[in-house]
Amino acid sequence: MAWHGALSLAYRRDELRGQARTVLHDRHDGPLRVLASLYPEGTAVCHNVLVHPPGGLVGGDALEISITVAPGAHALITTPGATRFYRSAGAAAVQQLHATLEADARLEWLPLETIAYSGCIAENRMRFELGPGAEMIGWDLLALGLPASGQPFERGRFTQSVELPGRWLERGVIDSSDQRLLDSPLGWAGQRVLATLWFAAGSALPASRRDALLDAARDAADGDALRSSAGATAVHDGAVVLRVLAPCVEPAMALLTRAWAAWRQIAWQLAACTPRVWRT
Repeated sequence: MAWHGALSLAYRRDELRGQARTVLHDRHDGPLRVLASLYPEGTAVCHNVLVHPPGGLVGGDALEISITVAPGAHALITTPGATRFYRSAGAAAVQQLHATLEADARLEWLPLETIAYSGCIAENRMRFELGPGAEMIGWDLLALGLPASGQPFERGRFTQSVELPGRWLERGVIDSSDQRLLDSPLGWAGQRVLATLWFAAGSALPASRRDALLDAARDAADGDALRSSAGATAVHDGAVVLRVLAPCVEPAMALLTRAWAAWRQIAWQLAACTPRVWRT
């Protein structure tokens, strides 16, 4: 039986005794849920963990996530484990995210990795709309199969899109039979993890601020074992992207985490506050 789930997250900023507080109102239909709101770094930033009890998606499953961040609110969203797309008998499994950031809102979209198992037919769609003054840090880590466990990505197809209207649009299809893409030095170069980190703004970033973000991303990669397969660029005056290829998830996640921490400090003067669920 196919699972269909929908989750709506609405964040707003309240003021209580002169102190800012980001408050979440959520609604769910189906197996996708959000855990209690956490405030490990004070009330201004609301941390949430999304949980999906079935543990993965198979052909015909569909998950829809809708996020709205009201003016001045700041949300950090993550997951307790990998998102898994399992083998399909023919129908696609689809996860769709649509986030809207209103003026001066902030969002950190930091899920753990996505694993495309051999035989999956899957789609992962993400769209982030940013209002004036809104800013976000987001990442995506895609792992093809589990080659270290003897489960390479030998069959299947994974379609992914990341859309920041007016700033950055990327759509791609990864087919297990496309060896030119997967093994060519102009493609995945034989690696099986592609990780992407981005900083995006609803308004143009001053050149000095954009350059500082680029330098921080490049510094995070310097001296790293993955430095030869990592690169950072400003794809638009309102977006900076860091991308890395890796043989497995852990080194890619470590690199992205260092860059995220640096960007947080540079852009928002906030120290990194690592979600506890990443350590469990």
